[in-house]
Amino acid sequence: MLFNSIDFMIFFPVVTLIYFVIPNKVKYLWLLAASYYFYMCWNAKYALLILFSTIITYLSGILIESVKTKSWDEKKKNVYKKIVVALSFVINLSILFFFKYFNFAFSILARAFAQVNIQLSVPVFDVILPVGISFYTFQALSYTMDVYRDDIYAEKNFFRYALFVSFFPQLVAGPIERSKNLLKQLAVPQKFKIETAREGVLLMIWGFFLKMVLADRVAIFVDTVYGNIAEFTGYYLVVATVLFAVQIYCDFAGYSTIAMGAAKILGINLMENFDAPYLSTSVAAFWRRWHISLTSWFKDYLYIPLGGSRKGALRKYINKMIVFLVSGLWHGASISFVVWGGLNGLYQIIEEITAPIRDKFVKVMHFNRESIGHKLFQTLLTFVLVDFSWIFFRANGFSHGVEIVKSILNAENLWILFDGSLYTCGLDAHNFYLMIICIFILIFADICKRKNVNIVKLIATQDWWFRSLVIAISISFILLFGKWGPSFDQANFIYFQF
Repeated sequence: MLFNSIDFMIFFPVVTLIYFVIPNKVKYLWLLAASYYFYMCWNAKYALLILFSTIITYLSGILIESVKTKSWDEKKKNVYKKIVVALSFVINLSILFFFKYFNFAFSILARAFAQVNIQLSVPVFDVILPVGISFYTFQALSYTMDVYRDDIYAEKNFFRYALFVSFFPQLVAGPIERSKNLLKQLAVPQKFKIETAREGVLLMIWGFFLKMVLADRVAIFVDTVYGNIAEFTGYYLVVATVLFAVQIYCDFAGYSTIAMGAAKILGINLMENFDAPYLSTSVAAFWRRWHISLTSWFKDYLYIPLGGSRKGALRKYINKMIVFLVSGLWHGASISFVVWGGLNGLYQIIEEITAPIRDKFVKVMHFNRESIGHKLFQTLLTFVLVDFSWIFFRANGFSHGVEIVKSILNAENLWILFDGSLYTCGLDAHNFYLMIICIFILIFADICKRKNVNIVKLIATQDWWFRSLVIAISISFILLFGKWGPSFDQANFIYFQF
């Protein structure tokens, strides 16, 4: 069930109404049933995968907690706890590997054997990737680690824990919630609060704007150009690549914002997943503000266990590269995703290594790092680097990405930026200019966020007539220029494929 569908527009109000009417002691059961129904609307059989992952990680938490209460010495306890954690990770990651990486891994293996003239017969499984499997698997595994680290109690109520894994607003595309935040909130249902619900509605409206008006409109241009790079060369691809940065941001941030808004209406606060990332002045800062829930997950459960920055500079750089290569692979079973992750890891390593040289250069040249010009230069440079890596994220494979890079580097058709040729890429002039206006609205909103101006709360605290007017105008705008506008249909969110 898509957020941007009529089904959800019926589903969510019904779920919310019943949730606040029924007794507190059964609220979590109602949300659990609603969450499984929400997921089963895609493929009912794959609900068994969530259930299996839930059972394994639930039992792992119980077993770890049981080991802690034993009268054994600490060394023996640690051994048994590590065995439980290892089993939980192996079982869950094996399921993820089968559905997401089996064909990819064995195709690489077959090519490797072919290099030494050995023909390897590789079975190919035609399976549909379960929606959101990477997200709920990581969320469930983080619970196992949190119990192991004594960051959270082992939840004894299986159904409440099952709701933590399957909570429908963030089930299929995050944010990847931590047990310390979400599980504790699910244990204490909140009463309906009009102020909280008002903020939730405004968040959902903003999310729908990002997805339906902006991301889906930009997608038409990007898909047209990237789908025919033989015809659309050079600066067509430059514009499409810049716009893809907008598309993926609005698409993913749109989903996260709708999820936050829906959860807030239910009295539950989800973590912020995006913090104006394209206004960052370094790639490292970008990754502290982009897909925050996944970045922090890799930091806490991979980078730090690998040793983090505690074992010298070289080891730190290796650990950082491992994290970003794995992050690329998490996004998809393709070399192009690994290249994308590797580029972003390499950027950060280069940033750290060259930091002393850059500091000395700034000092010698008497540059003011707090000046608008200096920050603007850093922001643009960061955007160019990040946007270049997006080419391999969006391309249909590594070779396709290389062809796009070559076409961009050899660009000579600068005139297409001024002669109206861009209006032949799926969007007519009116829709193209509307897209540009919406991008400026996005930039304005992100600048306000960075200046700690919370537009949602600002609107929510105004008089009723002003709030009603803003909501009415916003909904009308979305209905007119979003999904129900001319030639635009509902579209999947990009991160559903991960």
